Amino acid sequence: MHLFKSKNNNKLFTALLCLLISAFIPVQSYADGFTIVSANTQLIKNVYQLEAKIDLNFSDDALEALRSGVPLIILLNIEVLKDRDWWWDKTIAELEQGYLLLYHALSEKYIIHNLNSGAQNNYVSLNAALYSLSNVREFPLIDKNLLEKGDQYYARIRTYLDIESLPAPMRPIAYISSQWQLESDWYSWPLKH
Repeated sequence: MHLFKSKNNNKLFTALLCLLISAFIPVQSYADGFTIVSANTQLIKNVYQLEAKIDLNFSDDALEALRSGVPLIILLNIEVLKDRDWWWDKTIAELEQGYLLLYHALSEKYIIHNLNSGAQNNYVSLNAALYSLSNVREFPLIDKNLLEKGDQYYARIRTYLDIESLPAPMRPIAYISSQWQLESDWYSWPLKH
């Protein structure tokens, strides 16, 4: 049997091939994605505290899933490294801060649950919730006593949407769709001590 012999079957094959190829080619708009806008630390009572501003521009697919009741987990990776001239930089501290963002349809509120501390806050709008997530304030990063005098240190941060935490039926699509590949580049700055 010749499946692709007729013109209609050729059109069907071409359409399926285009659909398959488009799934693997990133078509993400420049507005979608996460960006670390700024980050710095302040030394308060011998503890470096992180302040960061993040742009969280969710794709339409992610926002639709959120409004449909799918919880989204946003992770922050934070590292403190010792700068070394002749070898790879040494990691002094690694932290992962997680936030669960979900929409509660009955109350029509957005909820942010801090996965590390267990704290939970409710917001009347998505914009208010995203504003809260976008502004990291007074986050304890590292004790000054863990850093050696005279050495150079820097910190870096990145954020991303945790695809592994999505419901199992959604994950295969999220792995190949640029709509779900929401992550920032690393943002680095020196630790002054």
